[in-house]
Amino acid sequence: MTKRLLLTSFDTWLDDQQSNSSDDLLLKVTQLDLLPFDLKFLRLLPVDVQLASSLVIQKIDEWQPDYIICCGMAAKRTQLSVEANASCQDSVLQTTVDLEQLVLGVSAVEISHDCGKFVCEGLYYSVLNYLHQNQLTARCIFVHVPVLTSENLRGILADFVLIIHKLALS
Repeated sequence: MTKRLLLTSFDTWLDDQQSNSSDDLLLKVTQLDLLPFDLKFLRLLPVDVQLASSLVIQKIDEWQPDYIICCGMAAKRTQLSVEANASCQDSVLQTTVDLEQLVLGVSAVEISHDCGKFVCEGLYYSVLNYLHQNQLTARCIFVHVPVLTSENLRGILADFVLIIHKLALS
């Protein structure tokens, strides 16, 4: 049975931003024809926790993915970061994905415990909470994407595709 994956990205939030690297990366993934999975994309989410969360949850209900990969931009980072957890006030939720195993053998990906206190963490927490509260078997990770350049694009895209493969085969 083909694994179903939902991949999300955000829109820009500053006037001077040409694009959001999370969406740039997903656009590149849409152009690849080598992934043997059923990929669904929810791109250019509004930079608003409630709106973005409700759109993603609606698609989770509609598409019933096996895995959800939420992506966000992290302009100050230099490599992909997979977030271990998200918090809301005093509550902290962990992903159920074995991140150590997921990043094993991937060249330049780090496990992060700092989702950023912005819309990224809000969305990640909302999705993790929704999956937990509704006892859904879908598993979710959040990947922060650095600014993409001609120098780093090929490596970051290769690492991201490897994460997709490893997640879907876990």
